[in-house]
Amino acid sequence: MKKSVEQKDTSPSPDQPVTSEVKAPRGEEKPEFFKVIQGYLDDASRIVGLPDYVRTILRQPKNEIIVNFPVQMDNGEYRLFKGYRIQHSNILGPYKGGMRYHESASLDDFKALAAMMTWKGALMNLPLGGAKGGIKFNPHGVSRSELKRITRRFFHALGSNIGPDYDIPAPDVGTNGQTMAWAMDTYMNTVGMVSKQAVMGVVTGKPVTSGGTHGRVKATGQGVVHCIRMWAEDNRFDLHGKKLIVQGFGNVGSHAAVLLSHMGVSTVAVGDHTGYLYNPEGFNVYRLQEYVAEHGSIAGYPNGHAVSREDFFNIQADIFVPAALENQVDTQEATALNGVRLVAEGANGPCTVAGERVLKERGIEVLPDVLANAGGVTVSYYEWVQNKRSEQWALEEVDTRLEAAMRDAYRRVIEFDRAHRCGLRLACYGVALQRLGKVYEEREIFP
Repeated sequence: MKKSVEQKDTSPSPDQPVTSEVKAPRGEEKPEFFKVIQGYLDDASRIVGLPDYVRTILRQPKNEIIVNFPVQMDNGEYRLFKGYRIQHSNILGPYKGGMRYHESASLDDFKALAAMMTWKGALMNLPLGGAKGGIKFNPHGVSRSELKRITRRFFHALGSNIGPDYDIPAPDVGTNGQTMAWAMDTYMNTVGMVSKQAVMGVVTGKPVTSGGTHGRVKATGQGVVHCIRMWAEDNRFDLHGKKLIVQGFGNVGSHAAVLLSHMGVSTVAVGDHTGYLYNPEGFNVYRLQEYVAEHGSIAGYPNGHAVSREDFFNIQADIFVPAALENQVDTQEATALNGVRLVAEGANGPCTVAGERVLKERGIEVLPDVLANAGGVTVSYYEWVQNKRSEQWALEEVDTRLEAAMRDAYRRVIEFDRAHRCGLRLACYGVALQRLGKVYEEREIFP
């Protein structure tokens, strides 16, 4: 099998993120992700008294764009690809959200993920809306040159449906900084060819040398860690000496593990699309991260022994970071967790409704995705601002701004939960909907 850019771009630079995915639980029907997100919206709307017309608008995306485009493969044959861009809301600002390359990508998932981006932007007080998109294919099954042509052809097909003041894509599962560099260059040389430098902000998550920002690659994982640390402070939970398991040791999971290691947390088990590894003494997460950057997965890493998916969830640990795909933690996985006190959602929607119910019954706290992994979009906003101003901020400035933003959002969510006793997930939605509802109240509906 040919390797994608994710596997062949082996530079250890933090500006080349490696994403990770994990297959859905075997033998279980995949929940309808978009309906789950709509359910959270309905529940939170009742709590904040959101007008019915606003809830009706937010239940569906504004635009659903599907493009089918041909690409010539290395063997000379042509293959037709299906690409998506779902634009959920731009009431707060330009559409914003990642581009995912994955063989199981679907319209339903992109609609759910686009809506979640709207909630994240609103929760984090960003002047951004929500979008999501990508291509339904396996990026690991094509060569680097094929991946480049697929990416360029996709963004060319999207044309003026994206733009630095309209819709701003970013990396997601199966994409990285290199993908965004190709995307930006394609846009500059087609739609934005008249004012090339002015459209550098058409995508975020770019390599620093191509207009990206310091700190973007680690930002999502860093946001997760900020939330874990604040939860630990509130609950008098000493992180030093605690054990961590991570599902999805790509960009988000690996950076979360590395940052937590600075606080004395030991990562004892990891998993990705190739399988699961266990090391009771704790992994050297720096070396494991470098290995994944070089080889594209944890497969073959020598300092750990393989375990089954079932055994992974039963490994004794204090903290669990699901950082792969959605719907990974159902009732079976939630029941199997051994000693875990906290689940911090590095991925979008990793816990099913039924799975989260089991976690609640067991007294396991969940830091929900809308808050926990919002560090990525927050630093993407910083990148966009820098592009607009033709600036480049120091890493220290980016890190300081991100920590302040995460702390502010965390406290607002905690206060909402204390006031309404609704749980942290609905509190995230509630805080976001209060802002969105206020904007609709002020602007009203055109005409």
